[in-house]
Amino acid sequence: MTHVKRAITAEDLTKIEILSDPQHTPNGDAYTYVSTKINDNNEYESNLYYQKRIETEPVQWTFGSNKNSNLSFSPDGKKAVFQSDRSGLPQLWIINTDGGEARQLTTFRNGAFNPAWTKNGQSIIFSAFIDEGDDVQNQKELSKEEQQKEMEEKKKQPLLVDRLQYKSNDRGFHDNKNTQIILYDLKEEKYEQLTNSNVDHSFQDVSPNGNYILFAANLNEDADYEIKNDLFLLNLKTIETTKLTDGNGGYHSARFSPSGDKIACFGHGYEYDGATLSKLFVYDIATGKRTCLTEGFDVQLGDAVVGDTRLGNSTTGPVWSRDEKSIYFIATDFGATGLYQASFNSEVEVLYKNDNHIFGFSYEATSDSFILGVSTPIDPCNFYSFRKGADLTQLTNSNALFLEEVAVIEPEVLVIPTEDGLELQGWLLRPYGYKDGEKYPFILEVHGGPHAMYGQTFFHEMQLLAAKGYVVLYTNPRGSHGYGQQFVDAVRGDYGGGDYSDLMLAVDYALEHFSFIDENRLGVTGGSYGGFMTNWIVGHTNRFKAAVTQRSISNWLSFYGVSDIGYFFTKWELGFNLLEDPAKLWDFSPLKYVENVETPLLILHGEVDYRCPIEQGEQLFIALKHLRKEVEFVRFPGADHELSRSGNPNMRIARLEEICRWFEKYL
Repeated sequence: MTHVKRAITAEDLTKIEILSDPQHTPNGDAYTYVSTKINDNNEYESNLYYQKRIETEPVQWTFGSNKNSNLSFSPDGKKAVFQSDRSGLPQLWIINTDGGEARQLTTFRNGAFNPAWTKNGQSIIFSAFIDEGDDVQNQKELSKEEQQKEMEEKKKQPLLVDRLQYKSNDRGFHDNKNTQIILYDLKEEKYEQLTNSNVDHSFQDVSPNGNYILFAANLNEDADYEIKNDLFLLNLKTIETTKLTDGNGGYHSARFSPSGDKIACFGHGYEYDGATLSKLFVYDIATGKRTCLTEGFDVQLGDAVVGDTRLGNSTTGPVWSRDEKSIYFIATDFGATGLYQASFNSEVEVLYKNDNHIFGFSYEATSDSFILGVSTPIDPCNFYSFRKGADLTQLTNSNALFLEEVAVIEPEVLVIPTEDGLELQGWLLRPYGYKDGEKYPFILEVHGGPHAMYGQTFFHEMQLLAAKGYVVLYTNPRGSHGYGQQFVDAVRGDYGGGDYSDLMLAVDYALEHFSFIDENRLGVTGGSYGGFMTNWIVGHTNRFKAAVTQRSISNWLSFYGVSDIGYFFTKWELGFNLLEDPAKLWDFSPLKYVENVETPLLILHGEVDYRCPIEQGEQLFIALKHLRKEVEFVRFPGADHELSRSGNPNMRIARLEEICRWFEKYL
């Protein structure tokens, strides 16, 4: 008798193990990674695992319900430093790799994170939030009770704001703390603050000879008014800083070559504002010459795939080859990500690319091999060993028991031609228990960004909707990454134009080619830009019988002033800001067309979303309710813009249940 797998549920989110951050040991015969799960208390816990490449089972290094991550090996491999919140805040802990208990290294008042060893193994460099005038030698971590009391006291005090960039979705309201780079001398047991400017500094790398570090920051006088990021070289002996870039772009992920003579980084000069594709640059330290290795390579560098089962950081490049003749990186192209190699003759070669999502990698120089993190539409994640020209060898078997239990639907790939000569890529999921001859309701999903990409990755929300009996279509309209610079730029200044036409064309294509879709039971949903587009759709067509808009934009005039990115994003994406042409911004605003809405609309919004603040949802709800339209509004306390991806697990499940409830009611 054939075993029938059950349908996926919203609660299954708690059963999915998410892997990240593969890191080879210094001798190359093993690697570590981070495993993140949702525990019985509905909280995230992350632990470190170690696996020899010749063995089939990993060994768990850390335990408990804490978040352990960002491991870095000492050069001799005998010790490792990692980040853990087991004491209450993220702090640095050190452990002997041959066994024993970890001991706490830092007790910084605001935590410490992102550690890295100097090449001689005598010091550890890390980042910390430091208040003006703080002494890094005398940092004391507050107890949980003291932290709670401090938070309560802060709530009673007025907040003085004197900067344009005074809040962000990831940090909330800013204060006088900035990210500074700290060096800890293990022998002397002393700290040295390496950066002091009143801006955030992002540590990048330490030179092979241990004399320099790389960091990224905006040290311009007008930093508060700019969205720019330069690279700097800091001499650890003299603490002198040298600016490497020109002050007119955004640069990051900088890495020294093995010899220390060159630096590779990602970046661009904002030629297309926020839609600009990243490029790979190499700097010759001696001459100051900058070379672009990906000129003419019309592909986005890094991982632009969106999903809801990715937590933790993983390396996407650039990473130097052992002979310094090549640089490895992940790039995003036509619905998938792959591992690429760029050489100094500006040739770019695909080392590995398939119908899947490479979310991270680790390069091992001695064996010239890789560990790849891979997700597919039917498998959340696993690690594989890879050598150039060879097949993948699976190392982990994560989520095997879960996948034996539940039915996972493999999407059908669609390529849809447009009237103006473009090609739209999309994916269609048939419903759980699909039977020929039956008609099924349909849901269109629209991603956020808009400069992101749906792709060949596992997506719990899509699988859930298919499990509930819906045909699910998700596509990449113009504005998405993965299809070249002109395609990703095509949405700017045209929100609700060509992008809207692309989505409607995709729906028409699905109806024409899949007779099992019930054209009278169509639904639509999306978040962020996808929420904007959902609002736009219901204000411009009544073909959908139900819609769910999430963390959306409804009014560009107010978005300019309330979003943490509004003051520049509005200009970048629409072509002007509030002060330049408010009438045009109103034309782009879904709120203008609210009287046209006949589709029952559910509005979902996090109450502390500073990217698309909740007033955007409030305005839309009040207008629709005032007009006696069919609308409901669900507010998620404590939730920010990342609710669907990394928010509180209970809230994430509640969100999914609300989406399913609405579509079940109206479709």
